Amino acid sequence: MLEIKTMDKPDERRDFPGGHLEALNLTGLHLAVATFEPGWRWKESVRPIVGTDSCQVQHSGIIVQGRMRVRMDDGAEGEVGPGDVYVVPAGHEAWVVGDEQVVMYDVGGQMAETYAKSSDAGA
Repeated sequence: MLEIKTMDKPDERRDFPGGHLEALNLTGLHLAVATFEPGWRWKESVRPIVGTDSCQVQHSGIIVQGRMRVRMDDGAEGEVGPGDVYVVPAGHEAWVVGDEQVVMYDVGGQMAETYAKSSDAGA
């Protein structure tokens, strides 16, 4: 079955403090386009929504704009920027670095399905 959708009309938009996510869901592909404003930090923006100590969503995709720092629960850290392809396992904290908004395309599926949903919604 051929499926075509446009990013101009996402299936869902989730707003959270300092950012938002737009999700497109197709058979076998869940795409999230997430935008994070300067000053955004997971623990201040999303933790109050989901109620976990760290982000429990795995992310995989590409950064198209801005820079983000990631710290894993085990203390490992890394930074991603434009053109970087990433896989970040569940169990991390993240924040925007600098004064440019971060735009990422996440194709792992979990972000489109559960990111920034209350724990009552299964996040």
